[in-house]
Amino acid sequence: MSQEKLAKEIVELVGGEKNVVSLVHCATRLRFVLKDDAKADKAKLEMTEGIIAVKENGGQFQVVVGNKVPEVYSAIGQISNILDDSSEKEKPKKSAKGIGGIIDVISSIFAPLLGVMAGAGILKGLLLIASNVGWLETTETTYKILFAAADSLFYFLPLLLAVTTARKFQGNMFVAMTIAGALIYPSIVTLKAEGTPTDFFGIPVILMNYSSTVIPIILAVIVMSKLEKFFNRILHESVKNFVTPLFLLVIMVPLTLLVFGPFGVYVGNAIASGLVAAFGFSPLLAGAVMGASWQLLVIFGIHWGLIPVFINNVAVYGRDGVKPAATASIFAQTGAAFGVMLKTKNKKLKTLAGSSTLTALFGITEPAIYGVTLPLKRPFIAGVIGGAVGGAIIGQAGTQAFASGAPGLLTLPIFYGPGGEGFPGLILGICVSFVVSAALTYIMGFKDPVEEEEKVSTESTNPSARTEASSDQEVLSPIEGTIVDLSDVPDPAFSSGAMGKGIAIEPAVGRVVAPFDGTITVAFKKKHALAVVSDTGAEILVHVGVDTVKLDGQHFTSHIQEGDRVNAGDLLLEFDIAAIKAAGYHTVTPIIVTNSANYEEVVPLITGQVRVQEPLLTLYGGKGQEQE
Repeated sequence: MSQEKLAKEIVELVGGEKNVVSLVHCATRLRFVLKDDAKADKAKLEMTEGIIAVKENGGQFQVVVGNKVPEVYSAIGQISNILDDSSEKEKPKKSAKGIGGIIDVISSIFAPLLGVMAGAGILKGLLLIASNVGWLETTETTYKILFAAADSLFYFLPLLLAVTTARKFQGNMFVAMTIAGALIYPSIVTLKAEGTPTDFFGIPVILMNYSSTVIPIILAVIVMSKLEKFFNRILHESVKNFVTPLFLLVIMVPLTLLVFGPFGVYVGNAIASGLVAAFGFSPLLAGAVMGASWQLLVIFGIHWGLIPVFINNVAVYGRDGVKPAATASIFAQTGAAFGVMLKTKNKKLKTLAGSSTLTALFGITEPAIYGVTLPLKRPFIAGVIGGAVGGAIIGQAGTQAFASGAPGLLTLPIFYGPGGEGFPGLILGICVSFVVSAALTYIMGFKDPVEEEEKVSTESTNPSARTEASSDQEVLSPIEGTIVDLSDVPDPAFSSGAMGKGIAIEPAVGRVVAPFDGTITVAFKKKHALAVVSDTGAEILVHVGVDTVKLDGQHFTSHIQEGDRVNAGDLLLEFDIAAIKAAGYHTVTPIIVTNSANYEEVVPLITGQVRVQEPLLTLYGGKGQEQE
């Protein structure tokens, strides 16, 4: 699929351009803030070719597309006005609060900078290596020019953060940049360097070094954006375009130097000191915890809370001892994906695992996690264990990061400091992480779902290969709609196969009918689900939507009771699709054979659209389940 076509699909399935409040991207994800998340069709997005996964974290609707995210992001900009800062967009009906809101803010501010930050970090690391081994002298002009290219982003980081923060809070980014520029203006820097007593109309000013700082400018721009809206509201149209910026500069620059600057620096230093103290208390334990948990933090988006800490540590101490242990987690999940590639017998999964291993080596782990290790469960657990072992080694070795950049093969130079101290420990740690995770994945094994698909395919084309079943059962479709693979249902209880084999349907009509002649065994009080057993013993669960039990029966009408005798096609349940979606719930409906273990095969019979009472599944080789 072309990037333009994929971009169109994504915009349409997130609810259309009018449903998008803002969009940024990081290394692998498109991060939408939507007016109404219920308008987004998560199930169809997850089934769209080119999309790895869809996540909802920290108030963001995240579409994982992998390495091609810049191209898809650009294509969205070409086919829509979503990236147009000047366009008027409504605010979302509700924004994330608490931890989720903080993560949303941090990710929106830092995500656009990750690419250039990684590039600059790699260059800075290579220069550290070149100077340490004597290839370049720090006094050479060649070194100075390259170092300027590598360090300028970090030196002028407040300017860049002013832009992204202003975009997030819908403030004037040029005023925000001007405020940031004042913090690192030469005369202000000189006052700090010379220790000159400074005051503002008699109020003492505590000067700080604001180059490479994070918190002060973010606080300043957030307050600036609020003041800007206030002044634009009370000032006349004829003067507000230049009077508002005047007021903002006169108020915010002194206020930042007096309050936000010192406060932000002190807070950042306190957080940095706390993490340094944790690693100082037990580097082995702290490294193990970081190595084990980093990918878990990434899945839930919580890792964004630590990125400013990493940057602040480098700014304050010139190094960071927390990030290196997270690198073990990256290589651990890479090793787990590699283990899957070695063990699986299916060509499709082998290809996916192989390509995911390659991208994960360079720090892009989403394809490996969401496409390989997490769905298979045991490989992900193996990766957590491998990450803990490697993180402990790296923590104990005292490895430090001397520049910012996403952990990966290309960014290893950022961990090579003066004399190379700690760098061998890093190499040992990531190698152990990779090997342990790969070995555990291979030894522990996993349920290879694709193997079963191959077996079904072989038997369906060669009827003589199938053993005569003592009791086969045909299941008719209880719902009209679109077929969805069970693994794509956004609920692990169903997608993992833990409840049994089956299929799912995105309903087009809000009616559930009996899939065969049988008896109602369970009629849930909340009316969102039911179970029916056939005369030959096949047990089918129909669960309308995901988490719809929380609706407490609203928008559902049940026509059955437990113990009722039903015939194929009898109406069992009605539900309001639009109302359920408006309440914020997915309507994709799993149809599960809860006693799958009693059958040799559960074979889907149709793809695409399905009508009510059309053959949906065949259960082969029933092991004598006939009811007495």
